Amino acid sequence: MNKQPQLKNAQGALGTQAPTGKEKIRVLARMGKYLLRYPKTVLLALFLMLTSNLLALAGPMLSGRAIDAIELGRGAVDFDTVWLYGSLLIAFYTISGLLSYLLSILMVRLSQKIIYTMRREVFEHLTSLPVGYFDTHATGDIISHISYDIDTVNASLSHDLLHVLASIVTVAGALGMMFSISPALVLVFAVTIPVSILFTRYKTKRIRPLFKTRSRKLGELNGYAEEMLSGAKTIRAYSREDVIVSRFDTRNNDAVEAYFQADWHGAIIGPSVNFINNFSIALVTLFGGILYMLSTTRTDLAPVFVLTLGGVSAFVQYSRKFSGPINELANIISELQSATAAAERVFRLIDEESETADTPDAVTLTDVQGEVDFSHVRFGYTESKTILHDLTLHAAPGTTVAIVGPTGAGKTTIINLLMRFYDVNSGSISVDGTEVRAATRRSLRSAFTMVLQDTWLFCGTIFDNITYGKENATMDEVIAAAKAAHIHHYIESLPNGYDTMLTDDGINISKGQRQLITIARAMLAGAPMLILDEATSNVDSRTEQQIGSAMKRLMQGRTSFVIAHRLSTIQNADVILVVKDGNVIESGNHEALMKKEGGFYKALYNSQFT
Repeated sequence: MNKQPQLKNAQGALGTQAPTGKEKIRVLARMGKYLLRYPKTVLLALFLMLTSNLLALAGPMLSGRAIDAIELGRGAVDFDTVWLYGSLLIAFYTISGLLSYLLSILMVRLSQKIIYTMRREVFEHLTSLPVGYFDTHATGDIISHISYDIDTVNASLSHDLLHVLASIVTVAGALGMMFSISPALVLVFAVTIPVSILFTRYKTKRIRPLFKTRSRKLGELNGYAEEMLSGAKTIRAYSREDVIVSRFDTRNNDAVEAYFQADWHGAIIGPSVNFINNFSIALVTLFGGILYMLSTTRTDLAPVFVLTLGGVSAFVQYSRKFSGPINELANIISELQSATAAAERVFRLIDEESETADTPDAVTLTDVQGEVDFSHVRFGYTESKTILHDLTLHAAPGTTVAIVGPTGAGKTTIINLLMRFYDVNSGSISVDGTEVRAATRRSLRSAFTMVLQDTWLFCGTIFDNITYGKENATMDEVIAAAKAAHIHHYIESLPNGYDTMLTDDGINISKGQRQLITIARAMLAGAPMLILDEATSNVDSRTEQQIGSAMKRLMQGRTSFVIAHRLSTIQNADVILVVKDGNVIESGNHEALMKKEGGFYKALYNSQFT
């Protein structure tokens, strides 16, 4: 098998450079677009949020007026006024609480819609990416995008952004009310607020790279875990458990340390800003008490310094409403940093270029006969290393072309180019005289049926897996294909027969049985061309002999490309291409190649049977 391009490490794929201010705004704006996809829900949420916050903002004013209804010094109390403002206070807070409850329910629904939309968009885009993307990116890291990153972004979209808006309304409303009560006392915040802002801005710049590192380390950990779990049998066979666990510990420690650094620095912001805000409230209480005392003893005070007891009470409450959201904003900054870092990863995946679109004048291949020509094909997965140098071959309709050669010679690369998983660097490939780049990918790939060395079965019934390439197939057709693949008897021995559920990738049956099911799938599909890439590598020699006649029937009348290391399986091929170092060094049928003295094929064949 050819050497595929290496997986990028997570750092190279994700990047660690902190984004500029414009990039931050762009990411946040792009996150906000997911909210705008549900305008009615968002508008209703904004209405509930604004109404709830405005009603809550009226509370301190009402309580202050109730306190001022007491005529200090004479002990007289205007109970009608107290009851009026007290009743309004209860009503306003009750309605505000109910609206907040409704808002929470609404945000849960909005959260579900957003996470569904984003995951669907990411997964749909994954299906449009070229095969080369999956050759160079770890599966675990991709899964991390769909699960962890989207969950993180969703939490910020459904809660944090709306919370920021609510905080802005509360801060602005509280500030306006404080100005109306005592402009002089507001000067206290002219000192404490800038300190909070400068401190928060300083910490934010340091925290953002830490959250990017946290996301990257988690992706590396997921990728390693997925890789190791997929090779559990090999690990046990070589008794490498201790080594694997040790390497996992290293990555796990890196992830934990990244989490600690991000969360620790993020956790500092809230308590620090809370201290500054509490200090400002202490100053407000102190200076408010002084102004109240002066207001009761002096009559020559300027109106701006006059303050009633109810005014002091209301101002202190508004100062809490003013500083509280600022403190909460500081607390959620770390969450926003995490969400923005996760969003960058998700958007980077979404922005990956899809597979090159078909040209506007691309033709649809119909009534394919199966004549295939490679003409001076040159190709390399990277610019620095060429796999195929000058490949020319011709496959007549209905013939079987076997491709043999050492590992890394370029055998599977030929198949990748034939299916247009990659495009040639130079030269051309044609099917029935039509250059493959001039045909639609769907019609080109529909003309082939593939049976690969690495079997792939999905979670579903055996019947569903066999009919994957022909969904409208009848049970009789499926049974006929299963019999031809020598898997029918085994399926019938199962309690539920063809309705037996296969777990992910069919791990509840043997590898050989999985291979036979994929062969039955290929037999049922009925495409005019066939690709067999080590198709019998997972079955024993006896089973291989049993399905030999079935494979012949499968290839009969079809142009077949067969890659095989067992040369006994391709002796009847019409043409055998011997590929070495990206070049066809020998070609001919088995008999002709065996007569060639000093031939590479002959030496390879003799090495397997001597």
